[in-house]
Amino acid sequence: MKTIAIIGSGISGLSAAAYLASKGQDVLVFEKNEEIGGRMRQHKANGFTFDMGPSWYWMPDVFDSFFEKLGHKTSDFYELKKLDPGFQIITTNNEIMKVPACWEELLGLVENIEAGAAERLKKFMAEAAYKYEVGIKKLVYKPGLSIWELLTKETIKGVFRLQLFSSYSSHVRKYFSNKKIIALMEFPVLFLGAMPKDTPALYSLMNYAGLYQGTFYPMGGFKKVIDAMRHAGAQRGVKFYVNEAIESVTQGPGPLINIKTSKRQLYADGIIASADYHHIEQKLLNQEDRNYSEDYWQKKTFAPSALLFYIGVKRKLPRLEHHNLFFDADFDNHARAIYEKPEWPDQPLFYVCCPSKTDPEVAPPEMENLFILMPIAPDIEDNEEKRESYFVKLLTRLEKFTGVSVREHIVYKRSYCVEDFKSDYNSYKGNAYGLANTLMQTANLKPKIKNKHIQNFFYTGQLTVPGPGVPPSIISGQVAAAELLKSLRINI
Repeated sequence: MKTIAIIGSGISGLSAAAYLASKGQDVLVFEKNEEIGGRMRQHKANGFTFDMGPSWYWMPDVFDSFFEKLGHKTSDFYELKKLDPGFQIITTNNEIMKVPACWEELLGLVENIEAGAAERLKKFMAEAAYKYEVGIKKLVYKPGLSIWELLTKETIKGVFRLQLFSSYSSHVRKYFSNKKIIALMEFPVLFLGAMPKDTPALYSLMNYAGLYQGTFYPMGGFKKVIDAMRHAGAQRGVKFYVNEAIESVTQGPGPLINIKTSKRQLYADGIIASADYHHIEQKLLNQEDRNYSEDYWQKKTFAPSALLFYIGVKRKLPRLEHHNLFFDADFDNHARAIYEKPEWPDQPLFYVCCPSKTDPEVAPPEMENLFILMPIAPDIEDNEEKRESYFVKLLTRLEKFTGVSVREHIVYKRSYCVEDFKSDYNSYKGNAYGLANTLMQTANLKPKIKNKHIQNFFYTGQLTVPGPGVPPSIISGQVAAAELLKSLRINI
């Protein structure tokens, strides 16, 4: 049995911890905050329960696969509900497009918008399904350490179908011309942290996940997933240490790794860094032990940060669904304010999650739980005055849509932005989603999961393969854990 330390208790760290413990290793998880879960923590106040980060449950097969490897079923831990509609998009003049859970109904919806679109969507989705089958079931489980990993029977045979290095935006427009349908097809890449024109067409697999498989919700909130992963790890002997930050990591004596925390010094046979990659390298490692320089990180394209509001409202709000995308402003202008000329956007797009439409546990009776998110450029100036001015802008548009003076009924409000991401998660530039999945930052072009200088040291999470998002982070933890076991010469 080897002793393995894990830095950070986000979803990738918990995934790695449970996997390693299931293989008989002694696993210690260190978390600098007072509770585990990273961005998937919950915040409770005034009878409301707010998911602080992820709110879209896609790719349920990835969750199922993870728990099955540990001898569990997802249903052992939480009830999963399929949302219908999966989400709604609000466009100009407060027009609504509700996206049904039923595939046949979705085909009818697009056909009503544009004649012939249903047949084109079938063809588009067939390609997306192929990418999902090869990409999510095979390619994303590769560690990204060698280009030869990508040369499998499936990838060689279907190299053009996978479209690793062609544009997502161009791919969508080969099938559709209607602006509403294009918005529907392009919205999933917002979670990948780049403009559609800079995102590989491979990621149309996200359309398969979101539009064909559907959108789900774990009753009780996303912390149910964290609790399940923690339980699965603890059952196998994983030990958790909260309020204990890692302060330094060095090699030695011999093959052991010397780890200093805020409370102790210990030696481990291996280490997996689930916390922010840049922070680990620049703050915890000696210069000679780093994979990358500060200059390397400065040149990378990062996914957006976000301005978030957690709001408790003392009445029910009409017209809202569980997931609401306010695309009633110009997408390209907002995107340019994030990626090309970083500044606070003039007319932002934003997202409203209202889980109390589905889950009575997250708000007191006859009240609503709102989570509002506006993507912004990372490392942008963040102060209370800016937050409040955008709160007014967003609420004004929300009130126009619902027909309710929401502000008059607010009984709880908390904001969260760039500086909070930095302080809570040591997030580089306060990014919310990690490294953008651009054409030049995909697959093997991402930061490597293996430390080149310290033996048996691996990285996991949204700054390395396979990338941002909850399912990719679950996979990332398993990939890093498997590579560490190989490095330790432990048969798996």
